[in-house]
Amino acid sequence: MTVRTLPERYLTPADVAELLGVPVETLYQWRRKRSGPPAFRVGRHLRYDPVRLRQWVDGLTEAAA
Repeated sequence: MTVRTLPERYLTPADVAELLGVPVETLYQWRRKRSGPPAFRVGRHLRYDPVRLRQWVDGLTEAAA
């Protein structure tokens, strides 16, 4: 598995889907179920903070250990 560094800008759903290797629709389903990475809206656009995304992923990996 290739480790990628996260950009310093807010991420779009397409960015996050690519980083996680899941379809964008999966992100939207996780959001509806409140089980996915935290996101926020800028107007009508959904964005992800790379720091919070990393924390969410780290929480998943800690729970699996």
